[in-house]
Amino acid sequence: MKTYVLEHHQEIKRPRSETFAFFADAFNLELITPGFLRFRILTPRPGSMRVGTLLEYQLSLFGLPFRWKTLIESWSPDDSFVDVQLEGPYLLWRHTHSFEETSRDCTLVRDHVEYQLPLGAAGRLANGLVVAKMLEKIFEHRAQAIAGLLAPANKPAEIPRSETAGANSQK
Repeated sequence: MKTYVLEHHQEIKRPRSETFAFFADAFNLELITPGFLRFRILTPRPGSMRVGTLLEYQLSLFGLPFRWKTLIESWSPDDSFVDVQLEGPYLLWRHTHSFEETSRDCTLVRDHVEYQLPLGAAGRLANGLVVAKMLEKIFEHRAQAIAGLLAPANKPAEIPRSETAGANSQK
């Protein structure tokens, strides 16, 4: 089984604690995910994120809706967290988010994703033709959205949060 790796990094002009807090709110995924995925969180807002937190999403790919369930496997506030897919389109999806303070008010955010696709040779072909390019497009969209949402002009109290959490909490 072929394991693919996606690496992405971005510097945010915010202190690490503020940057981590934005990513620690799973409902902010709705703000940074491209619209073509029709992404929404089905899980009610958890009281706090921690090891063992389960999150369920619904999204659409090529017009086909599906659910994705992840587990927070590792949680180290202000430093890193890891989410792994329990149910979804991949055989393996392990996403490590890490946060490094580069100066007093700047944070380097790193995404390291390991994934495997089903269908053997057809999955390898799909990765080369579509999947890897689509993941790059998704992470580039995320980077642009994050840069806008966490722009230095926004004070900490002004960092946007998902406004649709209540509407999307129902299963």
